[in-house]
Amino acid sequence: MTVTSTASTPQTGRVADDPDPEVPARAQRRRYSAAYKQKILAEYEALDRAGKGALLRREGLYTSLISAWREQRDQGALEALGKPAGRPAADARDRELARLRRENERLAAQLYKARTVIEVQGKLSALLDQLATSGDDRPTSGGEPR
Repeated sequence: MTVTSTASTPQTGRVADDPDPEVPARAQRRRYSAAYKQKILAEYEALDRAGKGALLRREGLYTSLISAWREQRDQGALEALGKPAGRPAADARDRELARLRRENERLAAQLYKARTVIEVQGKLSALLDQLATSGDDRPTSGGEPR
């Protein structure tokens, strides 16, 4: 009799189908609100050395974050604590300038197409005039020129 087992593998002690708990599916950056930062800073500064370590372990934080949050607090209180990371948003003047440049490029392309069409129409008109005038010299079916 053959028995299929879901028992643990002898080397790891885990079931073969279970994912490895040590490796996260995808790492994700944590974000902290200004209120959370302020609460943790107040709690951290009120504790002794052992309590500070326990707080950091409980919250999963590093002392470098505490230092950075202190600098933010000192520079601008809640505004600095709530400031998003990354580039600042472009001002309205820059957005308007970019929009006008795109519109200018679009209109220049339209103008180029229109000039090309006019040029082709002029050449076609000249060709048709030339054909019409050269056609007058040909004899008609009666044998006489028109």
